Amino acid sequence: MIYISTGGFHKIDAFQASKELIDVGCNFIELSAGKYSESLLVDLKSLTSSARFKVHNYFPPPKLSFVLNLASLNSGVANASLEHIKKAIRWTTELGDSTYSFHAGFLMDPKVEELGRKVKPRVLSNRREALSRFIERVNQIDDFAQIHGVKILIENNVLSANNFHNFNSNPFLMTDADECIYVMNQTSSNVKLLVDVAHLKVSASSLGFDPIIFLTSCGKWIEAYHLSDNDGTRDSNESISQDSWFWPYLRRDLNYYSLEVYGLSPKELILQRDLALSNLDMKNE
Repeated sequence: MIYISTGGFHKIDAFQASKELIDVGCNFIELSAGKYSESLLVDLKSLTSSARFKVHNYFPPPKLSFVLNLASLNSGVANASLEHIKKAIRWTTELGDSTYSFHAGFLMDPKVEELGRKVKPRVLSNRREALSRFIERVNQIDDFAQIHGVKILIENNVLSANNFHNFNSNPFLMTDADECIYVMNQTSSNVKLLVDVAHLKVSASSLGFDPIIFLTSCGKWIEAYHLSDNDGTRDSNESISQDSWFWPYLRRDLNYYSLEVYGLSPKELILQRDLALSNLDMKNE
């Protein structure tokens, strides 16, 4: 199935965004952004007869914003991240689904306003120690998820050219195949990958590796894809096209593909969905 992300609907809550998408014929929605609302879960549950939902990363939006980071040295950030993910897993089951996905961790704690932009230089955690903390916490989450019958997917991070040059190193976890494979080998079979092909394009350009080799090397762990495009320097969530680089290399046997294209109207997003369905030779049913 091709889902459409609410990631581009920042000015309204996910209930309103979902209604707009349902009105134009989208019945598969990935919940990943939107304004905070006290009644959001109840409101979304009222739509489950019309749509199927996936819960992703920083959803449900917390009342007080923070950056989710399971690799954080800051105990406050780490505990808030763990509690957010547990809540997201509970929402996943409440909304009738069994998959929850979240981003890999960071070697520092970015500010909310820095996400998706240039991150101010600061001291980084030791990579090996941060990776160990991240894996330990993923395994804690996995135990909780399995009790609730939920599969966990970890999304590859994006390293932009700006941030690579800014830090003169890689401050993010799971941007390349080796680290993704390492994490998969240190976690249970209930933990898989969500590969964002736009993140992959940017990270491959910054670090100088072949994104196609990443896709083939990690293929057996991939359970979902995020689809958008960019110029290779930053994750700009641009429209996909017939010529997008990734089509020949995507697995066709999955049931979770999500469009993370921003700046388009709901009707334009439906056209993007139909293009993806055509290229993947599948139907939303």
